[in-house]
Amino acid sequence: MPLLKARMTIHPTAIVSKKAKLADDIIVGPYSIIGDGVSIGVKTKIGNHCVIEGNTTIGSGCEIFTGAIIGSRPQDLKYKGEKSFLELGDNNIIREYCTFNPGTEEGSRTAVGNGNLFMAYSHIAHDCVVGNDCVIANNGTLAGHVTIEDKAVVGGLVAIHQFVRVGRLSIIGGCSKVVQDIPPFSTCDGHPARVYGLNLVSLKRDRLSKGSIEQLNRAFKILFNSGLSIKHSLEKIEKEIEKTSQVLYLVNFIKNSQRGIVHSCRK
Repeated sequence: MPLLKARMTIHPTAIVSKKAKLADDIIVGPYSIIGDGVSIGVKTKIGNHCVIEGNTTIGSGCEIFTGAIIGSRPQDLKYKGEKSFLELGDNNIIREYCTFNPGTEEGSRTAVGNGNLFMAYSHIAHDCVVGNDCVIANNGTLAGHVTIEDKAVVGGLVAIHQFVRVGRLSIIGGCSKVVQDIPPFSTCDGHPARVYGLNLVSLKRDRLSKGSIEQLNRAFKILFNSGLSIKHSLEKIEKEIEKTSQVLYLVNFIKNSQRGIVHSCRK
């Protein structure tokens, strides 16, 4: 017998452009609106009262909840109608009333990877890059050009300044103000955010070995507890610490920082 083709389910009150490219088995809830330039992958569910517009691509297996606004024009006064893009990967969960904006300049894009959770009222501004398996808690706010690396956690009501990078496997405590880069593997909190140490919970969940964690811990003590400048701390780490892949990643992240990294809570 031939395989039955999955059926698309679109609520009769939804408004869906005939120009939109939709997989056969998606679900679109009541009163949602899908615009001309939208592409949506298989097994994705759109809740009620959502708006998906602009040049927006959404991957497979995503779930978008009530009132989310995906792909509306960027909140950037420089934007004059340029053709820009928003790209979301697979298996992302976007909870109620989240907002995602595309890039600002011609051909620019906001890019989101796979397996992320965006809790209610999160905002992803123009030209942001979010990796894979991240969590942005309720009201997490990313300004333009922010980068969130893989498996980072951004707490509720956190505000992140434009062009900041948040390193992988880091965690930022709720209500923090982030104006400089967050080192990978770190636990940060405060107003402004400060480094409190390693994010041991995430490191263990990611199955880092005890040896790798110990080398990172030694590197963090030099960076944030020794009283040395960042330059001299990095020199000391390169001389004294075993060059595991995590330590090398940490060192390169700091060397390439454009905004500088957040300070220790002890300063």
